[in-house]
Amino acid sequence: MPTCGVRHWLTFASGLVECLCFAGAVFGWASLVFVLKTEGYFSSLCVNTTGVNATQVLDCSGQDAQFSLVFTIAAFLNNFMTLPIGFFFDRFGTTVSRLCGIVLYTMGTAMMAFSTPALVNLLFPALSFIAVGGILLLITNIQIGNLFGSHRSTIITLLNGAYDSSSALFFVIKMLHESGIPLLASFLFLAACSVIHVLRTLFLMPRKFIPYLLPDHYTYGITCGKSKTLSTEHIATNDDTDGTTEETTSDEKPVKQEKSLRECFLSKLFMWNLVWLSVMLLRHYLFIGTLNPFLHRLTAGEPSLVSQYINAFAITQLCGVLCAPWNGLIMDRLKGKPRAAGESEQEADLRASVLSFFLTALQCVLFSICATIPYLPLQYLTFILQVINRSFIFGGNAAFISMAFPSCHFGKLYGLVMALSAVFSLLQYACFALVNEVLDGDPLYVNIGLTVLSLLAFIHPLSVYLHCRNLASQRAKSNATTLKVKPLNKASPQQHMNKLPDVTAGGRVHDSDEKTGPHRIFHSSHNC
Repeated sequence: MPTCGVRHWLTFASGLVECLCFAGAVFGWASLVFVLKTEGYFSSLCVNTTGVNATQVLDCSGQDAQFSLVFTIAAFLNNFMTLPIGFFFDRFGTTVSRLCGIVLYTMGTAMMAFSTPALVNLLFPALSFIAVGGILLLITNIQIGNLFGSHRSTIITLLNGAYDSSSALFFVIKMLHESGIPLLASFLFLAACSVIHVLRTLFLMPRKFIPYLLPDHYTYGITCGKSKTLSTEHIATNDDTDGTTEETTSDEKPVKQEKSLRECFLSKLFMWNLVWLSVMLLRHYLFIGTLNPFLHRLTAGEPSLVSQYINAFAITQLCGVLCAPWNGLIMDRLKGKPRAAGESEQEADLRASVLSFFLTALQCVLFSICATIPYLPLQYLTFILQVINRSFIFGGNAAFISMAFPSCHFGKLYGLVMALSAVFSLLQYACFALVNEVLDGDPLYVNIGLTVLSLLAFIHPLSVYLHCRNLASQRAKSNATTLKVKPLNKASPQQHMNKLPDVTAGGRVHDSDEKTGPHRIFHSSHNC
């Protein structure tokens, strides 16, 4: 196998490990909260109250509210900061973006290491830095899917699944803490691992971007030999064309212009994808942020039982990396089916995502129903549905944005959809306050409301299906009309020669009719 072919697999394998072991640690907050409570963080907010039969009960709702606030801020920034991160990534490329992410992640883990009950406010910037640094690592790794052509969706969803599974990192820290290893040592080790991230940035990632479609002889990194300079120049001069080259002549008619960022943002596809993502993330974030008090209520405050269920939740998170590829496999397999009359390759890709979106919405509703029922053993099923659904959400969202819109807008659109969904997810703290202050700690009615809200997610797959069907129908009718009205007349050989389309020196056929073939439409749909 060629050296750069091996490099592709090393890039993918190391990216998978990076996402699995570091990037999404913030979502393992429930495991870390258990440790922080035993260490006495925010313990001053626990007060003695009079319970049933005039017994004295320790009320720690204030402590739970602070832990929930720490996670709410970090989860908000994890999504909202993808907006400036997307613009930053599109502007400065992979190396600069990753180095910034590594610095943030290192600062976050160092702050977490030196936090104490006396310096408890360090938790707020620490978890936020870990969240933002982790999402930067994920975004720069998503482009690895471009190295694998027809398996692109599978690779993207696998990386997102690894990102989900990395929430088990805090579970590992919890187990180490129970074995006698302090938080200081665990988080200092994570900070030291930043050296590995830097080396990977230099040797196994591109300086700018990995284009799609992948050009011939494409290389990256600093040790790929003689073709390094050619590859770097190619990317620098073709950032907007995603690595594809096209020679033009003075009399050639221009290729159809791509949609602007504003047109993409205002499209129905983007808006319903935003609704689909927002309602499901709100359900997930509220569940993760309130899991500890929820289990405390169901177990009547038995610490060993709470720990048992927290461990079960953390272990199921490891399965995210196994669940996510199924989403990509569903999309990649459906792409291989014969296309409908008048359907372009891009529309075939979008049609392949409909089943994925429907299954994701169905999983979310089932997960929400299970989380609503206050029956403790049922929560094992809730944990399983939650991790499957979350792995489908992030992988499906990234794959859809890469398929539905021009790739030169990927970073910006991905950042926009995540940022806007983050603003919506701030409602989780309002829901938490509603449960604590109005509903006396019983989340039943809030859970029912969120389950009903989750039904909105079914609109997105229907919208994508109707979009693809309408476009294919219009194009098929247009082609049929063109064939009917085209006159059949005899022409001399010279006239036939005059009617032949121009061919550039590079061998590309240029024709004023954009419907001459799916290749032309597909090429146009992926370039700006």
